Amino acid sequence: MSLIRIGKDVLRFMQRNDPCWCGSGKKYKKCHMDFDARIDEFKFNVLKGQVRPPHSIINTPADIEGIRKSAVINDGTLDLMAELVKPGIDTESLNQAAHEYITSRGGIPACLNYEGFPKSVCISVNEVVCHGIPSRKTILKEGDIVNIDVTTILDGYFSDASRMYIVGGKTSERAEKLVRVTKECMELGIEAAKPWHFLGDIGAACAAHAKANGYSVVTDLGGHGVGKKFHLEPFVSHDTKPDTGMLLVPGMVLTVEPMINEGKKEVEVDSGDHWTVRTKDRKLSAQWEKTILITETGREVLSS
Repeated sequence: MSLIRIGKDVLRFMQRNDPCWCGSGKKYKKCHMDFDARIDEFKFNVLKGQVRPPHSIINTPADIEGIRKSAVINDGTLDLMAELVKPGIDTESLNQAAHEYITSRGGIPACLNYEGFPKSVCISVNEVVCHGIPSRKTILKEGDIVNIDVTTILDGYFSDASRMYIVGGKTSERAEKLVRVTKECMELGIEAAKPWHFLGDIGAACAAHAKANGYSVVTDLGGHGVGKKFHLEPFVSHDTKPDTGMLLVPGMVLTVEPMINEGKKEVEVDSGDHWTVRTKDRKLSAQWEKTILITETGREVLSS
């Protein structure tokens, strides 16, 4: 008999032959009993902020397959953006192309009308850190660095990823380095995501590489769990200490999306549109994002 957490707050005893809490229809002993027992073996260090993951963010195989299918559309949208990003195009045209691609394949652009966001994707240019609003007035020019962030809903499942694009294929040496190092930060963070280790390992890996290259890491924003909702636990900071935060366990799906600044880490939100986030010192910023699944042996990229 195990005392388990259902959702965030409700505790109850679960018998071996009870239906498993995950909704698989299997008996608890044949499904998640050993999983819960392994979590119970951990002595969580409160001083390090170590916490156990709630059952509500552990995905079933059916959930994971749903996210994968959503990701096919999401990644296809980002591939399309790579074909369309060029000098002279305005960001609203990119937004409309992304919207058409997603909806024509049965998906829903998750950003559109999310808490009032007016467009289907976020397009952030140069000093814009994230949440840039596409506009006919924003015309890309050669050498700009651009982040396009796409989130797709398909049959109730969300997938989320963003990529950097260099307009015209060439930019300054300093901008190219920022884009490259930011991608390396994301990749190192993903490599650090391991089952039965802690969330803080991801941010520690990202931050170490960023700072070694003279950059700062945005801490006011970060990654998140994703699946049946746009934003779930845990919040994924990209500047943390190893062996801290939530325990990573198989079935968790989250985004790794470091925002790395050329200058200082401080950012500010546009007072007019209340969405666009810029570097406070107006120096360049870059971001890459992938959705990953924690597996029994490591991690799997679901959307990139």
